Amino acid sequence: MVLTLFDKTGARVLGALETTGDFAVLAGRTFAAIFKRPFDGKSLMNQLHSLGVNSIPVVVLTSIAVSMVFAVQLAFGFRQFQAEGLASQVEGLAIVRELGPVITGLMLSGRIGSAMAAELGTMQVTEQIDALECLATDPIHYLFVPRFLAAVVMVPLLTVVSIYVSFWGGYMILVGVEGQSAYVYSSEFYKLLAFRDLRIALIKALVFGMIIALVGCWKGYRTHGGAEGVGNAPTSSVVTSSLWILVSDFFLTKLLLV
Repeated sequence: MVLTLFDKTGARVLGALETTGDFAVLAGRTFAAIFKRPFDGKSLMNQLHSLGVNSIPVVVLTSIAVSMVFAVQLAFGFRQFQAEGLASQVEGLAIVRELGPVITGLMLSGRIGSAMAAELGTMQVTEQIDALECLATDPIHYLFVPRFLAAVVMVPLLTVVSIYVSFWGGYMILVGVEGQSAYVYSSEFYKLLAFRDLRIALIKALVFGMIIALVGCWKGYRTHGGAEGVGNAPTSSVVTSSLWILVSDFFLTKLLLV
């Protein structure tokens, strides 16, 4: 009984170490492949369009909805202390430091991370990746690098879009519904913010972009089991990248606010 428990625990530890090592090796190969030539600029442009431009509606809708809900909660909470003027200050701080990068990261992990896992997973089970290797084409350089670079560029840009849209989401509630002065809202929104806060948001978005691309490509590249495996890869990618985004957000916040 005890030996069986030790066997199972040991097998799970070894499995976790093997998975972590596999991801680390593929991530290292991706970073190294960025500097390899020839570089496929056309594939990068396609990924920039697919990951960035096509994600704008999702980011805009989710950002404005979350900022409006947050503004309603702030207005209700501060009204109990006759401190309604603080709502716009807290709204600005929360949006720039946390809501903008985290909401963008989570939404893009669902949209582009799952798409990467499904696309590469389909190529894996249909042996298209094996065909690339037979043609002496490095699949990491050909498939991973354009998606990785596109995510690293577009996630910070979409975070800026999210912050801008969230400002107007809060404006519609606090000014349009709660009757706060537009001038007061606009000035108070930035009162607690400094340039460092925008820099923190962009650094977080950069890390989230790396996580989304690497996890999505990794899950797709390691897909097996035919159609069932292709179906499981996007789900596993979204769960894993979302969890890593939230965990890394905590450590980045602690590190960058020092």
